[in-house]
Amino acid sequence: MDSAQELPKPRDTVLRGFSFSFYMTMAVITSYFPLYFQARGYSTIQIGLLYSIGPMLGIFSNLFWGFISDRARTVKKILICILSGQLLMAAIVSQTSQFSLLMVFMALFFFFQTPMSSLNDSLTLLTIRGTKKSYASFRVWGSIGFAAASIVFGMLLKKQGADMTVDLCLGTISLTLLLSLFLRDAQSANRKKIEFSGIVQIIGSRTFLLFLLTVVTVSVAHRFNDGFLALFLQKLGADQTVVGWSWMVSALSEIPMFFLLSKYGHRYKELPLLVVCSLLYVVRFTLMSLVDNPLWVIAIQALHSVTFGIFMFTVIRYIQRVVPDEYRSTGQAIYAVTWSGVAGLLSGTLGGWLFHSGGPHLMYTVGALLSFLAAIGFLLLHAFAKDA
Repeated sequence: MDSAQELPKPRDTVLRGFSFSFYMTMAVITSYFPLYFQARGYSTIQIGLLYSIGPMLGIFSNLFWGFISDRARTVKKILICILSGQLLMAAIVSQTSQFSLLMVFMALFFFFQTPMSSLNDSLTLLTIRGTKKSYASFRVWGSIGFAAASIVFGMLLKKQGADMTVDLCLGTISLTLLLSLFLRDAQSANRKKIEFSGIVQIIGSRTFLLFLLTVVTVSVAHRFNDGFLALFLQKLGADQTVVGWSWMVSALSEIPMFFLLSKYGHRYKELPLLVVCSLLYVVRFTLMSLVDNPLWVIAIQALHSVTFGIFMFTVIRYIQRVVPDEYRSTGQAIYAVTWSGVAGLLSGTLGGWLFHSGGPHLMYTVGALLSFLAAIGFLLLHAFAKDA
């Protein structure tokens, strides 16, 4: 007899809607904030710094909010708190013109924004535990929200101008905050007291630390593209609509991959899958380093499915396997630290410098080299890790 339970429909719908709305905000931040800052007169180096100071603070904020969430045994209340902080900081950013102050307020914005992905994943994984639902069936709504926002907002910004960017961000954050009020908390069945020493135990393994280092390497390459794709397309003569189409293609390409991995991914070990996706990143960024036509950039973005689609799903599966349920939020926060914190800091500063001094093609060439190094790293981990 199947012991899995069905997830109540209203709870199911709210969680999907929350992911949809949250990723709409991600689309604004990833796709259009660089163009917004450029329209306000900031250089690529300054934009890189703006995208670095937040992730640097995010290294602390992900662990802080993840640990607080596990300790207090609530994800919902933490989400409401950080969404309120995002809303306030976004409103202040829209009124700030001095670069030094903008750095401060963007840092605070990212302090509240960067833990969102890990907390959302944590809530989803805990909610579907013991049910027939898959992680992919919820995460896919994030991809749909990102894709919809990318194309619709791109058209709006082309017509209304880049100044509308922060207004769109305020709108999506407000909607996400409203939906968060209707979420239901999910807790680990394990009632062990959460201690800080648990974090040390999680990351104390040499194999796990090397795994995180390799994740950072490929993440830096990926986040070059996140942070500077819009500026690259603009340099090629594209407008906001083309930027929107490129991000829509990448977001929609994730959807079939998530379902394929949800159904068949368990047949393959995590580390070999990560070797494959790292090599595909090499192909993706090598192609990006060679093209000068915006339409080819849109086509290459479809490789997002077999790069980030495999990468994100497989890394989360690996962490889910090695991290106990009672530290679910902390475990996801550790991944977020590598992905949006350390990698975000390095990609913003290094990517901004490469883009400014050598151009976007050099930046993508470096991204391809980093991806190749990551492939070697995952291959060595698979060869030497006993539990791989």
